[in-house]
Amino acid sequence: MKKRRIIKGFAIITALFVALAVLYFSLIKYLNGEPQIMLNKQQAQFIEQCGEQHYQQYLDSNGVLNLAVWNIFKQKRSHWQQELSKLVQSHQLILLQEAKLNNGLHDFVNSIEQHALMAKAFKLFNTPVGVMNLSQSRATQACVYTEVEPYIRFAKSSLVAEYPLSNGQSLLVVNLHGINFDFKLHRFDKQINLVFTQLEHHQGPVIFAGDFNTWSLDRLSIIQQLAKRHHLVEVSYDVDVRTRIFGLPLDHIYYRGMNLIQSKSVNSSASDHTPITAKFKIER
Repeated sequence: MKKRRIIKGFAIITALFVALAVLYFSLIKYLNGEPQIMLNKQQAQFIEQCGEQHYQQYLDSNGVLNLAVWNIFKQKRSHWQQELSKLVQSHQLILLQEAKLNNGLHDFVNSIEQHALMAKAFKLFNTPVGVMNLSQSRATQACVYTEVEPYIRFAKSSLVAEYPLSNGQSLLVVNLHGINFDFKLHRFDKQINLVFTQLEHHQGPVIFAGDFNTWSLDRLSIIQQLAKRHHLVEVSYDVDVRTRIFGLPLDHIYYRGMNLIQSKSVNSSASDHTPITAKFKIER
């Protein structure tokens, strides 16, 4: 009798666990939704996976482009606004990861002159979270791509956008937040390869940057091999204070078709990641 009770109790616990797991995965799938992009910062509406805009203002200023890349840590730290304001004042293009479009960020974005473009990864309490571009000019076209984390099932997003340059070319910009909990690297490899396919037929300059979560040599090797295949060069820093795990940096900037003038790795306590910046000269 006692053995039967134990078996019955175990069966009940197992059934409860399975039911909770099904409920959890169903909820996360709902929160992830479909890949969607936000083009208009005032309305903050997320539309289909890709969007186009007709716009002629150049991203660079007299052939010079200042870029900043920063994982903003969902604005969890109190002085994120001060740090982001400094970046906005001195850069024509800012690539953010872990941007949480709550009232604070929405108000900030609407208070600045730069345009906002966001790729939703998921919604948490109806608040979109993902990667965001802040830029001097609007993107002429943009698409969002997502990949689901293998265990926690939340999605990470990538944003592929094109911006007009003063030399008549188009700059292709990839803002990527790499998935984190894929130890066999199947999904990580899939995510990276998907965005790299967007570079194959682009004839103009390219920026490929973000928080790649390259905390292992295998992860870093995937990035480096694809970058080499597509003739991308990584930005390096004289003083490198980038956020590291197991001694490896997580945040990167790769480029091609432009001349690097200056680069910095910036000390900051406004996030769990430090910003990185690069100044480019557009080739004519």
